[in-house]
Amino acid sequence: MLIAISGQPGCRLDEVARLCAQRLEYELVTDARLASLIESEFGAGAQIPDKAYADALVSIVAQLAARHHLVFCSDGAEILFRDFPGLLRVHIVAPEPVRTGNVMLDRRLDRPAAGKLIGTMEADQKAERKRRIGKASLQPHFYDAVLNSGTLGADQMAALIEAAIGELGLSARALLSSAAEAQIQFQVRLRLARHGIVPPGKAALRKADFAHPSEGIFANLLDFYRIAWEYEPRFFPLKWDKEGSVLEGFRPDFYLPEFDAYIELTTMKQSHVTRKNRKVKLLRELYPKVNIQVFYQKDFENLIFKYGLAERLTTA
Repeated sequence: MLIAISGQPGCRLDEVARLCAQRLEYELVTDARLASLIESEFGAGAQIPDKAYADALVSIVAQLAARHHLVFCSDGAEILFRDFPGLLRVHIVAPEPVRTGNVMLDRRLDRPAAGKLIGTMEADQKAERKRRIGKASLQPHFYDAVLNSGTLGADQMAALIEAAIGELGLSARALLSSAAEAQIQFQVRLRLARHGIVPPGKAALRKADFAHPSEGIFANLLDFYRIAWEYEPRFFPLKWDKEGSVLEGFRPDFYLPEFDAYIELTTMKQSHVTRKNRKVKLLRELYPKVNIQVFYQKDFENLIFKYGLAERLTTA
């Protein structure tokens, strides 16, 4: 169960989120805690590019959601976690004078300065949303509940959110399953790997002279899930001359010892793929006991869940 709380600047979202977490005994995740979690997961001073921010965030929250029900107070959560099971999206708004008054009290500013700061905060919020999740703002129908803090106090809004969860039956939802987390993690880790983002100590890429960048990405992911691999460990002769000299052979990209499987990746042009497929077919005929599969870059996810690795991910 995940409650995503967002809203306009000056609506005191943190207070509503804190009260919700207390009432429901959920884990509270704020922007401040999120920054700490990102540093812990990806290393101190880690620079997460805007294009990768959403995936980094989803990776962290998936870990938390497998252990706790969450109240997530950060802008854009309603988009980032739209596919999470048991999601309630709450947006808090208020008239501009109310928000300005809140900022006056919270920041000890006069009304003109507070009004100017509200304008700056709104512009910054839209710009950051646009950079990180691709949308500067959303229509109200994207939310499950829109609450007006101009007429409702923080306690009242927290009570309404609690009541909505009960009425929708969300309070009985289980935590994110380990299998669901594994699938989410694999999907986002693939995209993060393309940006060169690797959590320290969890996915240290072993040194190897990869022939293609996709091989490095794939090795990165195998390391992340602690799946042993060898790079191009064996050469298979496929054709010989009359003297017995090898004329043609094939060396698969990866060998996974735990599964006794060879993996060949390809992102080549179709003409090259056809030639490679011919070699794989010949290899299977000459070495029928060898388990070899060819995968396109877009099929990395299928490798995990089609060939038995999903079980490894959910029990490791």
